[in-house]
Amino acid sequence: MRKSIAGPERIAALLHAGEPVRLVLIQRDETDPELLALAARAEQAGAELWRGGAGDLARMSHGAATERILALVGPELRTDVHGLCARRGAVWLLNRAAYPSNVGFAVRTAEVSGAEGVIVDARFNHDDRSRVSHVSMGADRVMPVLWAGTDEALRSARAAGLRIVALEAIEHARARPVWEVDLTGGVLLIAGNERDGIDEDLLAQCDALASIPMAGFVPSYNLHAAIAAVAAERLRQLAR
Repeated sequence: MRKSIAGPERIAALLHAGEPVRLVLIQRDETDPELLALAARAEQAGAELWRGGAGDLARMSHGAATERILALVGPELRTDVHGLCARRGAVWLLNRAAYPSNVGFAVRTAEVSGAEGVIVDARFNHDDRSRVSHVSMGADRVMPVLWAGTDEALRSARAAGLRIVALEAIEHARARPVWEVDLTGGVLLIAGNERDGIDEDLLAQCDALASIPMAGFVPSYNLHAAIAAVAAERLRQLAR
């Protein structure tokens, strides 16, 4: 799993022990020679260097006293669909996503909830993908976000032994409330197109369909809100 490590002493100890430090975050205007040397040492060991603002450091410190240097430890950030599914955690597939901002919020939500990564099946151009990155607020820098087709994602999920669960309206004959669906272990979670949902032929390939209750007049949640509800339920089940 990804872990955030704060403080120069702890980061130096990790590097000395040969731990997989994947990313180091320091302020873009940092002048402390010891911190700069530590960041350079991490970069030489293969870590990505992220120079952010004071707000980035404060936000990434998770409410604790703001550190001047943070590190990310965990799996390799660069991988493919097969490698991502092989990690046997939670992987999100955004099937035929339509709006870059929605995808950006979804990526951030997936990362915050501890997902292994996100696979995006969408016809986005360079500007669209840049918008996704911007809205995710850096989540795409600390978790794999892969642009690939749904068929490839399904094949890789099956090969890795992941259960396949789709978000679907309760009106569907196979749909069950999300709290009745097992979301623990290795799972590929599928969210469909914001307007048209998920095609029936794709639903037929899923092991389970999970539905989120709704009580309003508007017939659906925003994409990232639905993902947040399912991600929180998965965390609840894991904690239990």
